[in-house]
Amino acid sequence: MKYPYYLFFLLLVTSCNAQIETDNMINQEKPNNTEYNKLSEAEKRIIIKKGTEYPNTGEYNKHYEEGTYLCRQCNQKLYESSSKFNSNCGWPSFDDEIDDAVNRILDSDGRRTEIVCSNCAGHLGHVFIGENFTAKNTRHCVNSISMKFIPKGQSIPDIITSKEAVEQDTITFGAGCFWCVEVLFQKLKGVLHVESGYAGGKIKNPTYKMVCQGNTGSVEVAQIVYDPNIISAETLIDVFFHVHDPTTLNRQGNDVGDQYRSVIFYHTNQQKEIAENVLKKINSSNLWDDPIVTTIESLNNYSTAEDYHQNYYNNNSSTNGYCNMVIRPKVTKFKIKYADLIK
Repeated sequence: MKYPYYLFFLLLVTSCNAQIETDNMINQEKPNNTEYNKLSEAEKRIIIKKGTEYPNTGEYNKHYEEGTYLCRQCNQKLYESSSKFNSNCGWPSFDDEIDDAVNRILDSDGRRTEIVCSNCAGHLGHVFIGENFTAKNTRHCVNSISMKFIPKGQSIPDIITSKEAVEQDTITFGAGCFWCVEVLFQKLKGVLHVESGYAGGKIKNPTYKMVCQGNTGSVEVAQIVYDPNIISAETLIDVFFHVHDPTTLNRQGNDVGDQYRSVIFYHTNQQKEIAENVLKKINSSNLWDDPIVTTIESLNNYSTAEDYHQNYYNNNSSTNGYCNMVIRPKVTKFKIKYADLIK
């Protein structure tokens, strides 16, 4: 009985520890902005160079005091102690983050998902889904050195916001099943994070079951966080019109229902204007034979979809028939068509 347990533990440690082997390959160091907290060389190796601590060496690995874990570089609140659990993997583990504190970025090899501070982009570790450690089925595997801990009852230092922090914008697309849309936009240079969610319906927090029943008016969407200095809203919207059929009302292929309608949810008036201009160009280009039915709407009643929908293709591509038969061919064509935009 012991052998399977040890084998599982070895695989668990290996999945987190894989980054260690690549540390010496990362030679380019971004200068630590002096507006942030000053980092030691050991801290820079992890937070800036995206390294990894050796297992069972971090100060917070077996740490369970009540309080809040902050980003060591900028003081942003990342995790509450109530979300910490013992996974026996060798690194601090959390099954949930503080809202909007952590961004997820798919690794270039498509195998793992990096987590970074949403304020300063400092490297935290990686997130893993589907291990069944807790009811939330999520494990943030975080380097201790990326964090500092403030005990409950003590004052928390002010967050440091740098003028040189990564610029971010957000736009939201409905283009059919969010599993298909999410994985395509994840692969684009300048896209920092893609989240599957629901938007445009009568209620703010519907469940997947409610949306599928067709009574909420909610749309399955991919919400895209991007760096406008690397990829523009115009480019993202142009890609949007090429990767799904915007001429079929409330339908994408065999997926039928208003949750699959084609819609651009803009977050700013500037995005609205850009979307309208791109739509005019697409209409005049004769890209599609039939009239485009895509609507352009202000984002409303957005909520994040359930955890198991996040990063769905990358987490299920080897076991799910829909991923293999429907999504994989789209990914292959996408990578060929947009080779110059792929990370």
